[in-house]
Amino acid sequence: MPRTLWLLIIGMAVNVTGSSFLWPLNTIYIHDHLGKSLSVAGLVLMVNAAASVAGNLIGGSLYDKIGGYRSILLGIVITVMALLGLTFWHGWPAYVVFLTFVGFGSGIVFPSMFAMAGSVWKEGGRKAFNAIYVAQNAGVAIGAALGGLVASYSFQLIFLANTVMYIIFLLIAVFGYRGINTVSGQQTSILQENGMVKNHTKLYALLILCAGYLLCWVGYVQWQSTIAAYTQELNISLKQYSLLWTINGALIVLGQPFISAMVKWFKTLKVQMIAGMVIFIGSFAVAAIAEQFSAFVTAMVILTIGEMLIWPAVPTIANQLAPKGREGFYQGIVNSTATGGRMIGPLLGGILVDLYGISMLFAVLMVLFVFAILTTLVYDRKLKEAKELAHAS
Repeated sequence: MPRTLWLLIIGMAVNVTGSSFLWPLNTIYIHDHLGKSLSVAGLVLMVNAAASVAGNLIGGSLYDKIGGYRSILLGIVITVMALLGLTFWHGWPAYVVFLTFVGFGSGIVFPSMFAMAGSVWKEGGRKAFNAIYVAQNAGVAIGAALGGLVASYSFQLIFLANTVMYIIFLLIAVFGYRGINTVSGQQTSILQENGMVKNHTKLYALLILCAGYLLCWVGYVQWQSTIAAYTQELNISLKQYSLLWTINGALIVLGQPFISAMVKWFKTLKVQMIAGMVIFIGSFAVAAIAEQFSAFVTAMVILTIGEMLIWPAVPTIANQLAPKGREGFYQGIVNSTATGGRMIGPLLGGILVDLYGISMLFAVLMVLFVFAILTTLVYDRKLKEAKELAHAS
């Protein structure tokens, strides 16, 4: 791999390590330290995710207009300023304001990081993006582990540690990314892809698929919100809860050979996704009856296996469905769906737990996964009918 890609990989790892100090603990802080309900915590995370969506869309556009280096610097500076504010003022409602700006600033960074990775190692193809993906998960594993450790001493130190990591990322960007040449016009956003889509059958197939993908994300994000607060009620420590995300990130990084062997068993991506959703149901069934930390570890391991089967499959199918020249638009739909799930999930979960309790939440989530399986089963029915008509004619 080129040296410039290694700099991007290191930067991404530092970036995600910094953010992973805080995001697994947001709900716990809002609920336990600021004294707000889980519904309010869900609403705060929804606002943070919405700001991140806006940052992503603007970041993609900025990459085309001013280049990756300046876009990344702008995103990091906004994030560092917000984190400095959060370090000194983390009461209510200042916490919400600064967390929103953190989401916006970090959102600007990600499109340019991925676009630059593709630009500096074009011959590497998907290997460049895989490297960035692994760096992200390494950051999740390290950041979540350190975050739980630091938070057990003081939440004040969490905000400070997050700020320090982003300042290190800023220094890496300033001195490492200035000379990276990028080709404008390669990064597109869903806002820019506004032409007519000729093949509506493929678009409808993707939308049906993404309906199930959305439901999967609504369930998955509960581990970062309602389930996080639930573990505290069971007297599971912050160190132990953060360790769950360390296990998640480590499994994704180290479990690639296992997953590569596993996917060979599945004849199609559809079967692979359905298997992942069934595994998700198993994970939440275990979590529903869990009372000890070891049971939550088991549930997280099961969840991670399901995640590794579902998450890569959806953008792959989108790429297969996309007409030539519409790849960016189709991937934009996939990314927007995932973020939509991250926005809706905490709020929906918080309301369900506040009104009906945690047992109802687990029951509803397992029903949602069944609906996700159904949408995955039928998403390509019209495509098959169109192929049969084409062959008949």
